[in-house]
Amino acid sequence: MTKRSKRVAIAIVGAAAFALAGCRHEQVDAAAFPDLQSCTDAASKGGAFSAQDCETSFAEAETLHVEAAPRYDSLQVCEEQHGQGACGSEAEATQNGSGSIFMPLLAGYLIGNMLGGRQGMSAGQPLYKTSDGKFTNAARSSTFSTNSGAAKLSTSQFARPTSTIGKKPMTSATARSRGGFGKVGGRTGFGG
Repeated sequence: MTKRSKRVAIAIVGAAAFALAGCRHEQVDAAAFPDLQSCTDAASKGGAFSAQDCETSFAEAETLHVEAAPRYDSLQVCEEQHGQGACGSEAEATQNGSGSIFMPLLAGYLIGNMLGGRQGMSAGQPLYKTSDGKFTNAARSSTFSTNSGAAKLSTSQFARPTSTIGKKPMTSATARSRGGFGKVGGRTGFGG
């Protein structure tokens, strides 16, 4: 083989490896917490995230909750999707919301280390109860058995969900046609 063909072969192998790596979603350390206090308690005991990571991610989850939580035209429809007592009015959750639109209550949040193990950049996602007692993120991309624990998750779990502000709230028929909130997506579990 000539020098040029060796270089071309190495470049092709390198490009193929890079392309294959780009097809996989990067896995990051992630954890779910029912509230901010649970996260900061874990941080004080040497957890994977700092207290600052907890606060930043919780604030991000609260912001996404206001922007992207599912909205329903009645309390009854919301509770059919999220369980009895797991909903409130949009007016209670936001400053400019309507009292006739209902949203699930924030039932925890996901926090992920977006730098793959290096300190510095975390992301947060809101979690909501589902009617079967599990938990799901705002994008409905995954259902979790609990709102507490740690796992390796794909970075796609931290993608910004679509905004629901100003969109027509779901009716009973709309929710039923979609299979219910939280019925779509993969099942994921948190351990320890």
